[in-house]
Amino acid sequence: MNFKKLRFVIIPAVMLLLFSGFYSGMGDIYLEISKNIELFSRVYKEISYNYVDEVDPEQFMRAGIRGMLSSLDPYTIFIDEKKKDDIDLITNGKYGGIGISIGVRGKQVTVVEVMDGYSAQRQGIKIGDIIIEAAGVNINSDNVDEISSLVKGDPGTTVELRIIRNEYSDTLDFNIVREEVIVKNLTYAGFYPDDGNTVYLKLSNFSRAASDEIKIALRQLKSEKNIKSIILDLRGNPGGLLDIAVDICDKFLQKDQLIVTTRGRDVSSERNYYSVQEPMIGDAKLVILINSGSASASEIVAGAIQDHDRGLILGTKSFGKGLVQTITPLSFNTSLKITTAKYYTPSGRCIQKIDYSEGSDVIKDDNLDADFKYYTDSKREVFSKGGITPDSTVEFSVNGNITKKLLAQGFFFKFANYYSYNNPDQDFNKISDDELLTQFKDYIESENFKYHSKAEKEMDILIKDIADKESSLSNELKSIKDDLHKLDKGEFVIYKDEIKMSLKADLATRYLGLEGRIKELLTTDAQVQTALSILENEEVYNNLLNTH
Repeated sequence: MNFKKLRFVIIPAVMLLLFSGFYSGMGDIYLEISKNIELFSRVYKEISYNYVDEVDPEQFMRAGIRGMLSSLDPYTIFIDEKKKDDIDLITNGKYGGIGISIGVRGKQVTVVEVMDGYSAQRQGIKIGDIIIEAAGVNINSDNVDEISSLVKGDPGTTVELRIIRNEYSDTLDFNIVREEVIVKNLTYAGFYPDDGNTVYLKLSNFSRAASDEIKIALRQLKSEKNIKSIILDLRGNPGGLLDIAVDICDKFLQKDQLIVTTRGRDVSSERNYYSVQEPMIGDAKLVILINSGSASASEIVAGAIQDHDRGLILGTKSFGKGLVQTITPLSFNTSLKITTAKYYTPSGRCIQKIDYSEGSDVIKDDNLDADFKYYTDSKREVFSKGGITPDSTVEFSVNGNITKKLLAQGFFFKFANYYSYNNPDQDFNKISDDELLTQFKDYIESENFKYHSKAEKEMDILIKDIADKESSLSNELKSIKDDLHKLDKGEFVIYKDEIKMSLKADLATRYLGLEGRIKELLTTDAQVQTALSILENEEVYNNLLNTH
């Protein structure tokens, strides 16, 4: 027997056995992809050619793409040509437009913010203006999604707007030049209170310039006086760019501390992000404010600060988005935003709230993140899944049902329009609270505002049920209902402080702009006031952090 020849036969055979599993697995997925692409293509062609009615091939294919992506998570989306400006806004924080934000109030498409320094403000667009026409297209609540593409465009071009103002009595036409609008991430930065040494920072987004905005603001404030503590407000901040969240953590954490880890499908995809510079204000006490609207990059910052015991997290539980997206350019000026990884805080926890693989026939996730206990640097317990849990939970909500109804029906917004239109030169700081409440009460009565408490509504049902059976009892119940109605009117007095807060916030927007609104709200913000109290008490601050 020729053993040398046999050896060369055995070795390839062994190699084949060792690697057959690997090649088989990869071969299976390529075969499945190829088979299903052919099947998808055949279905697409058959429907496009033979369906009883004519089918738009482009829209039909894109409906198929959207349907396919809907079986994954809501963050994996197809971005068509019309949404390209939205990508620029998310990543770079700028777009071609006129500097307004819009919302639907009732059934009217209404200007809810006018940005300082841009063409809309310079040409006289005001908060509360109702847009009825844009670029020759009639606008209403049914086609509100179109207004963004109509108003946005290349800087230097113009757009025509027709608006109505002052309770429909004025119709005005504007021809406004589009500009490059840069959206501020840091909507407020200053000492609060003015005579203290605590800096309040309100960060609304994590687009490309966010880190630089914080750096410039802290440098300026540091030059004015010593900074002893910082409140970083991330409430309602939906997140943004991962690397910007890392840069912002770099401003507060010690050099070489782990900030976040991302892990994709493959083990080799794991990446650790560390702080690379000394903190700007390393000795200042720090409180991060979060709520259910704080997501993604906001949670990266809060998680890193919490795990390293660098500061306190205060407020309510965050949203729980621990997924990382990557934008991949496709052909024909389209893109695909795809979830490529999960992120983990320095202690090792993933705070993703929803498991999109659960009950899915499409997603096969064998590495589910368990709901385990983790520990910060000073051995405080923290938990994975479901968002960041604050070190100090403080609720901040509207309590009065009458206030909630006034908010829901837009009466604070409408009154602010009415008041500012009739008092254009009013000094905001000289507005009398009592006179303001009186005028507001007269206004909502003139607008036929009706408020009935839950007890009064239940009494109506009871009266109706027994009206035909017990007339005497029915009359007694009606008398009780009248007393309840008087109490309902008294709710305006009971909740006058929070009614006044909402009124003055909307008026501050008209007279002082967005920064004025934020500063006005700070005076009655329970979470901010609690943060200030904790920062002023070093013993409480250190006890909560377990650092002594």
